[in-house]
Amino acid sequence: MTEAIHPTGPTGLGHSVRQVLLSSRPLSWINTAFPFAAAYVVTTGRVDALLVVGTLFFLIPYNLLMYGINDVFDYESDLRNPRKGGVEGAMLDPGMHRTVLISGVATALPVLLLMLVLAGANPWSWVVLSISLFAVVAYSAPGLRFKERPVLDSVTSSVHFVSPAVYGLAVAGAVVTPDLVALLAAFFFWGIASHAFGAVQDVEPDRQGGISSIATAFGAAQTVRLAIGFWLLAGLLMLVTTWPGPLAAVLVIPYILAAWPYRSISDAESERANNGWKRFLRLNFFTGFLVTMLLILWVVLR
Repeated sequence: MTEAIHPTGPTGLGHSVRQVLLSSRPLSWINTAFPFAAAYVVTTGRVDALLVVGTLFFLIPYNLLMYGINDVFDYESDLRNPRKGGVEGAMLDPGMHRTVLISGVATALPVLLLMLVLAGANPWSWVVLSISLFAVVAYSAPGLRFKERPVLDSVTSSVHFVSPAVYGLAVAGAVVTPDLVALLAAFFFWGIASHAFGAVQDVEPDRQGGISSIATAFGAAQTVRLAIGFWLLAGLLMLVTTWPGPLAAVLVIPYILAAWPYRSISDAESERANNGWKRFLRLNFFTGFLVTMLLILWVVLR
């Protein structure tokens, strides 16, 4: 294995703050905060302190923990990954690793404790939150490294985004119905597809770094096809929900179209899938807007 070169960069408080924030993937903050907030508001119809604190927790501290741990313990492999060092992942200076980990815990703990106090005695919500936080740590932390266990990596990544919604439902006292199960299952399979497709662009850097993933296990082309299949399954599940839920089924089509050109991509050319991944990131904002409109419509029709 080629010896890693450890880059050095500017120092100072401003640089440290930028590194910490960059490691939390600001573009992805909404992907964990929105599911919690939407689930809570739609279920309770309230805007209260728990909503504000919970949204804050899943907006920044949660992502700083999740991605900060990932960037610290993926440092050696990230050195070989040309897309790292920007919005798709920080290239942390080695001297920042401890700072990032401490920042994640220090920002998460007080907000988490306040959220638990506001939520009160709700055993099911404790179980969901425990699973969520375990998945955040287990994905990247040494000794667990679920991200290096093919298929489990995509499942765990999906839990990262679905669990905030499930937690919001749990603290809101939502009633479990077939519609709700279908919706959450659709979200879960969408998350698996998204992670799998995202892993395709990293096939070669991961292999060079000795990291296993769903994409290194199945190969680039087969993984893209699996992602398309899971997105399709997510859409089909939305079709069995009550109105206006079936309208959300069409939201998987842009993702399938974004991945479709790469369905036969070779491992050697897998880096080209980054163009599809960039479209995926932009699609998330558009899809989030449409999901919000559908939620508003559902509330109006309820």
